[in-house]
Amino acid sequence: MSDLSKTYSPEGIESKWYHQWMEAGCFRSKPNPNKKPFTIVIPPPNVTGVLHMGHMLNNTIQDVLIRRARMKGMEACWVPGTDHASIATEAKVVKMLADQGIAKADLTREEFLSHAFAWKDKYGGIILEQLKKLGASCDWDRTRFTMDPDMSEAVIDVFIALYKKGWIYRGIRMINWDPKAQTALSDEEVNYKEGPSRLFYVAYQLAEGDGSITIATTRPETILGDTAICVHPEDLRYQHLIGKKAKVPLINREIPIIADEYVDREFGTGALKITPAHDLNDYQLGLKHNLPAIDTIAPDGTMSEAAGMFVGEDRFVVRKKMVKAIDEAGQLVKTEDIINKVGHSERTDAVIEPRLSVQWFVKMAEMAEPALEVVRSGQVKLHPAKFFNTYKHWMENVKDWCISRQLMWGQRIPAWYDEQGDFVVAKTATDALIAFAEKGKSLQESQIRQDEDVVDTWFSSWLWPITVFDPTSINKPQSEWNEDLRYYYPTQDLVTAPEILFFWVARMIMAGTQFAGNIPFHNVYLTGIVRDKQGRKMSKSLGNSPDPLDLIAQYGADGVRMGMLLSSPAGNDLLFDESLCLQGRNFANKIWNAYRLVTGWKVEVTRHDATHPAVSWFDARFNQVLVELEDCFEKYRLSEAITLVYKLVWDDFCSWYLEMIKPEYGQAIGSEVLEDTIRFFDKILRLLHPFMPFITEELWQTLPLQRDSNFLCLASWPTQHSFDQDMLNQGQRFQELLGAVRNLRNQKQLSPREVLAVNLSEVESLGAFEPVFLRMACVKVMDENSANMLAIVIGKDKLFVNLEGKIDAEEEKKKLLEEKSYLEGFLKSVQAKLANSRFVEHAKPEIVQNERNKEKDALDKLSLINESLSKL
Repeated sequence: MSDLSKTYSPEGIESKWYHQWMEAGCFRSKPNPNKKPFTIVIPPPNVTGVLHMGHMLNNTIQDVLIRRARMKGMEACWVPGTDHASIATEAKVVKMLADQGIAKADLTREEFLSHAFAWKDKYGGIILEQLKKLGASCDWDRTRFTMDPDMSEAVIDVFIALYKKGWIYRGIRMINWDPKAQTALSDEEVNYKEGPSRLFYVAYQLAEGDGSITIATTRPETILGDTAICVHPEDLRYQHLIGKKAKVPLINREIPIIADEYVDREFGTGALKITPAHDLNDYQLGLKHNLPAIDTIAPDGTMSEAAGMFVGEDRFVVRKKMVKAIDEAGQLVKTEDIINKVGHSERTDAVIEPRLSVQWFVKMAEMAEPALEVVRSGQVKLHPAKFFNTYKHWMENVKDWCISRQLMWGQRIPAWYDEQGDFVVAKTATDALIAFAEKGKSLQESQIRQDEDVVDTWFSSWLWPITVFDPTSINKPQSEWNEDLRYYYPTQDLVTAPEILFFWVARMIMAGTQFAGNIPFHNVYLTGIVRDKQGRKMSKSLGNSPDPLDLIAQYGADGVRMGMLLSSPAGNDLLFDESLCLQGRNFANKIWNAYRLVTGWKVEVTRHDATHPAVSWFDARFNQVLVELEDCFEKYRLSEAITLVYKLVWDDFCSWYLEMIKPEYGQAIGSEVLEDTIRFFDKILRLLHPFMPFITEELWQTLPLQRDSNFLCLASWPTQHSFDQDMLNQGQRFQELLGAVRNLRNQKQLSPREVLAVNLSEVESLGAFEPVFLRMACVKVMDENSANMLAIVIGKDKLFVNLEGKIDAEEEKKKLLEEKSYLEGFLKSVQAKLANSRFVEHAKPEIVQNERNKEKDALDKLSLINESLSKL
């Protein structure tokens, strides 16, 4: 009798096994020349983060891949860690300080960083601890943080190396400015949202005479920074004004009217206000026409001194005031409601302000080509492959990367300035003084200062697959790499989200080819976005994102993992429904109860020459599924993989196999069959383990057999064997015939215990399944057909069931005649269509074939009805 509890209680079992796995070092990895490495580096979650549903999906997939690799005998290494997340973390620390009455501006850099690291030490590891609840089998001894001292040093080394190659430069550019975080952003960190807006038509008085020229703008607050009006040189409406001047409304500053083919004559009025300091396209026109740039919006999003009006007031407040003032001045011509797209910060959601600023940039074109080629050639494979076109478009249209951020939390830019503003790039102040000396400047350390900005967070995380193993490897030949990097790099799989395909994936490929001379990973598995069942993206504001830890507490980690994997095809969004977790928990209970059933049977010692057909069939079925499963893993179809295993366990093993071998009530099971069943359980638990690690470990430890490891997580993956297709065919025929007999009993309301007589003369051989069929269908064989025989057709097989005395023959005839009449009418319509030569000649071949199939199906059914009528 089984010692297992009646019901499966996940909580105690999960904590027990995770503790034991950790104590035994099951997840630790070290280079082993006798094993093939299988490496995954975790997409480092923000150090500010807590577990959300996207993390659940992403890390469950990684855990499935790494656990399977471990069981397949590879040296599996899953490296965990966190990202310092410059903008998000600095915002958290600033708020914490504000709550304590401390302003960031009142602190030195060192004091602020001290507070930031204290915050990180207190809260930064929360998400990693939460991942353990999920069952993540990371090598926790290898946990990394993107601002670990040696990781940060590698970032500085890369900056210096790229600068020396001429691929990093400093210059004034129009950049995306986040007024809330008060930092520059790269183009990829801007989300464009479509929404309602207003187009204001404003008349600019001509400097000479009484005329005016009307422009259309969505941003009247920037009018104070206008330095020109531009028209198309071939626009007849305005040709007479080119070269003249107009006055900026309210402040009457005179600005030129210029001509450029850039202007779209059909948009608005065809006349464009030019504000070089606050619009990228205007900035380009300003450079071309040598226009001044007046920066009227301060870094915090308020109007600057240069605006001359509304100084210190928020830009959106000023927008309303400007419209009112222009209207009162009689220069507001009209207003239109429109829909347009506005850029928002990816981190703070603040409306982006285009801003002229001195920033640091990385030239990307030189690195983009080799990064594109390794994906195009298949060295790096994207799963699903549909994302290649997106990747290709990005890489062929790449822009230089703005990497400077006006923050304190991050790796500080290694540039040093003298009192005249001249600069050098160097790792330390000492190196900087030497570099200045080489330029003919003899300076003291007190005469130089380091750049205040830090690099973009992605500039550190693009090195992640390299630096987690050897941060000192930058600019070194492979022979000088440490043992870890030589063994584990390139990594095997990366699991991440499509929205950071360029942010992170493409840049890691660039960094890998540039700084390690090789790709960083072989495969990129791109997950979908977790959405609710209405298709909405999960978010706190919508209140539609459940707490993953609450789900684990309710359904167990295995149940939640199972529920998510069942509906998560690669690259397609997951419509999450909590009922999926319930389905996962029910599946765990099914396995638990099946095991209790098997280990609770009485046993009779038997030694037979013949193997039970159920054993032969399930052995073939298991090996068939194993082949299909390996193909799913090869193609990164994990949702299909878990569905295969789910059906193998629920349908093939529990519903069919166990029913076939189950002894009659009070009877014993043969010892040989039980041994085979325990062996099957062992194989099933091994297959299931990567998906459901906790329940499988618990049950496997109680199996009454000799084990090849102390833990299932370290046991071997099942080996593929050939399978008997004839046995599978017989098994399928048996299941279909048994199902047909049971359906007949239900239709005719016959007791499942009542023995029926059947004729099997027109049924292809059931082989060894015949006695199993007779027992489970509760039927006996009669050699000849008699009156009141009903025919059941399954494929090419005909099974005749004797229902004499069990049904009303006249009533049955009536039903059959009604069905016959319907089928004859249906057949007539189909045959009429097939007799129409125009239809047959002009319709698509598949449509014609479909009609022929309908004809054959109707003829077969009529033949069966006629045969049944003749027997009644």
